[in-house]
Amino acid sequence: MITEQAKIDQFYDMLVKKNSNYEGVFYVGVKTTGILCRPTCPAKKPNKENCEFFETAQEALLASYRPCKRCQPLSNPSKLSKEVKLLVEAIEANPERKWSDKDFDELAISANTARRQFKKQFGMTFIEYARARRLGFAFDHIRNGAPIIEAQLEGGYDSGNGFRDAFTRTMGIIPKKATSLNKFASKWIETPLGSMIAIANDDALILLEFVDRRGLETEIEVLRKKWHAAVIPGESPIFEQLMLELDAYFSGNLQVFQTPIAYLGSPFQQTVWQALQKIPIGSTISYAQLASQIGNPKAFRAVARANGANQLSILVPCHRVIGSNGALSGYGGGIARKEWLLTHEKKIGATNQL
Repeated sequence: MITEQAKIDQFYDMLVKKNSNYEGVFYVGVKTTGILCRPTCPAKKPNKENCEFFETAQEALLASYRPCKRCQPLSNPSKLSKEVKLLVEAIEANPERKWSDKDFDELAISANTARRQFKKQFGMTFIEYARARRLGFAFDHIRNGAPIIEAQLEGGYDSGNGFRDAFTRTMGIIPKKATSLNKFASKWIETPLGSMIAIANDDALILLEFVDRRGLETEIEVLRKKWHAAVIPGESPIFEQLMLELDAYFSGNLQVFQTPIAYLGSPFQQTVWQALQKIPIGSTISYAQLASQIGNPKAFRAVARANGANQLSILVPCHRVIGSNGALSGYGGGIARKEWLLTHEKKIGATNQL
């Protein structure tokens, strides 16, 4: 079991590195200033002896620390600013519009501010986001049977070659039969443990991952190519339900998710993922136990690989699988998040039994 000093050393190391895997896992109080910060705060880091670590912001507040104005530890990480909200609303109101720097003046926002805040929030610039939405708007025209030239003009492209090049870079080759290309919507979602990206089609959630997961870009690219899909930023009723349920889950008021999900994997992987969903909240099992549950006790290594290939974090609870020795083995979102989720779910389970 990790000692208190080892945990302090670990948290301080993550604080210095501004490791986003530890968002929501701990908070730091700076003794010399009396200020409370999150792990990713951009402020200059204090010496270790001047740090006091807390599991919750509430504990730090009770210890008389006041919230940092730079990292705002009482808000969700990367919370949308009013400027970014205004820009997103402007795009959604007119998705085919071509934006330029002078257009920001109409919204009383500087172009530099838009670029900086959008890059931080969405992992892409405002122009890149707007372009993706514009291409998605044109793509809908193609899917509904409109000629390519019409989709090009509706998307605000004067040149056919420019439209085809932009479409190909973002979505792949324009197919002769547009119905052969799937459309997936994507959305960034804020949680107490950091930002996540969700991808869904019209019927179900396909992917939910922490945005700092290693290899996420490759994971999405493989998904796009394998399913011949265009991944377009946008809204979906699936996302609305997911966000409501995630809020309830992190508040300790939800045990079972009802958001429709789609398993995109081999029959064996799907069997493992279905078994994961049957693990009661607040419980854990080993890879060997999971292999036995699906009727293949010798396949624990294959079960571990399928567990790691899960693309629906939290909803398909791969974090509930641990080593036979009780160790918290690998988790795509980071071991710190896995430990937090298991502790959180034990509290939910215990409350439900009262």
